[in-house]
Amino acid sequence: MWRRAASLSPLLSPSKSSLLHQGLCRLTFWGAFTTDIMHPAKGGIASKEKLPFITFVLGGPGSGKGTQCAKIVETFGYIHLSAGDLLRKEIASNSENGKGKIVPSGITVKLIQKEIESSDNYKFLIDGFPRCEENRIAFEQIIGMEPNNVLFFDCPEDEMVKRVLSRNEGRVDDNIDTIKKRLKVFSALNLPVIKHYTEKGKVYKVNAVGSADEVFEQVRPIFTEVCNRISAGFEVCDYNNFKRFWMD
Repeated sequence: MWRRAASLSPLLSPSKSSLLHQGLCRLTFWGAFTTDIMHPAKGGIASKEKLPFITFVLGGPGSGKGTQCAKIVETFGYIHLSAGDLLRKEIASNSENGKGKIVPSGITVKLIQKEIESSDNYKFLIDGFPRCEENRIAFEQIIGMEPNNVLFFDCPEDEMVKRVLSRNEGRVDDNIDTIKKRLKVFSALNLPVIKHYTEKGKVYKVNAVGSADEVFEQVRPIFTEVCNRISAGFEVCDYNNFKRFWMD
């Protein structure tokens, strides 16, 4: 059963990642977005803008993030942005951003930013990002806001290994040794991000064991509640911080 996470396991130890030394990038495109925030317009008529409503979707390899994102898109009308897919597309384009083995956090954030900017939608699932505290800090500095909420698919390691080995997608890293290394990296780097947002009350933790339909029955009420709150105008958190950042 899903629950709004109040605490996580001892694996969620504080991160020792270093702070990014980069300037804040001022935003020029967000005026097209809000979550139902009314502003007085000329003549006293209120105008409506739309801030992006952002959900981070996190979980280890094989936890079912991509499958559940597809169901959320179909049912609730979100846009699905996969950080991995965006990076692979950038690398395939042979752009300057795609060159090299290590992609700086800022490059990934700006790829996400570009997709948000070009969309007519305002509800976004960001799948597989941030992967670490450095990613998280870069996102918040460049975008100028935190996610509205975080969806965490909690899945036992043996189940994730079994799923990745059985999906047979032809990926060269889908072997047991590499999968276990990826899971160790996930525990070391990603779980501190989940801990950070858990302490802020933003995390929905979902038990990812079961069929895709069974897991989605836990996801559905989360997004039903969130969409109802958006429609009612309650999900406007972060706007004041966002406005101060943008207007400075």
